Amino acid sequence: MMSRFTNQRGFTLVEMIVVIVITGIIGGIVAVFLRSPVEGYVTSARRAEMTDIADTALRRINRDLHSALPNSVRVTGTCSGTTTCYLEFLPTTGGGRYRANTAGGTGSCAGVAGNTKGDALSFTTTDTCFEVLGPMPAITAGTDEVVVYNLGISGASAYTGNTLATDNRRAIAAAGANNLQIASANALPFDSPGRRFQIVSTPVTYVCAPATSGNNGAGTLTRWWGYTIQPSQPTTIPAGASSALLADKVSSCSFVYDTYVVAQRSGLVTMRLGIMENSDSISLYSAAHVNNEP
Repeated sequence: MMSRFTNQRGFTLVEMIVVIVITGIIGGIVAVFLRSPVEGYVTSARRAEMTDIADTALRRINRDLHSALPNSVRVTGTCSGTTTCYLEFLPTTGGGRYRANTAGGTGSCAGVAGNTKGDALSFTTTDTCFEVLGPMPAITAGTDEVVVYNLGISGASAYTGNTLATDNRRAIAAAGANNLQIASANALPFDSPGRRFQIVSTPVTYVCAPATSGNNGAGTLTRWWGYTIQPSQPTTIPAGASSALLADKVSSCSFVYDTYVVAQRSGLVTMRLGIMENSDSISLYSAAHVNNEP
């Protein structure tokens, strides 16, 4: 029994060192084979994140543009893809049709001060109240304004003002069950062929400021809103505006607006947005149709 226990042996130091060396060699070989798949996974995850950033931003711009007032989209800046570019428009919050003649009116505007044409909206004399045909849009009196027949040109641009005879935008003083009362010292300049009006509040601007720093994008895509409507397109954040960052790591960006795409009634805004991180870059293209029928 004592002899059997005495003859048992363990690992020698040399054997342990040999095992460690062999294990290290095998581990090194395995690491070489795993390196490429791991790096590929990290790169794919990074590109997926960059794609998600760009896709989310472009989808937000598309959604906003679908509510743009006809002929209110404007772009300024070089917009070459590497310089700052500005996209502005007036989003609508609602709209409808106005009564064009007094026959059949409900009398809902009777007694409204300054109203001279009953329920119809007059374009020849000052009129401060008109009947809305169909469902009433949601109105915030004192903030929302009415726009009729916006052509986006001199004398028919919602950006120019809301008081003169050449302005086609008017502040809303009050909203009844089926009428709108507007603050107007002058008649609106143009009657809409479709008897349509739109409701606007404040503009929206998207600012694309691309830049690079080493192997990374250093630019931003920002949204401004809540500022006063201005005749000239702003290129610095206006007083009272709110802002939010939509995308960072922006290396390239551009907006292009084609005013007349289909029979002068449909515009097209094309957008390109590039994101770069650690030498990896992605570039997304998007296009949004804009209804320009006032």
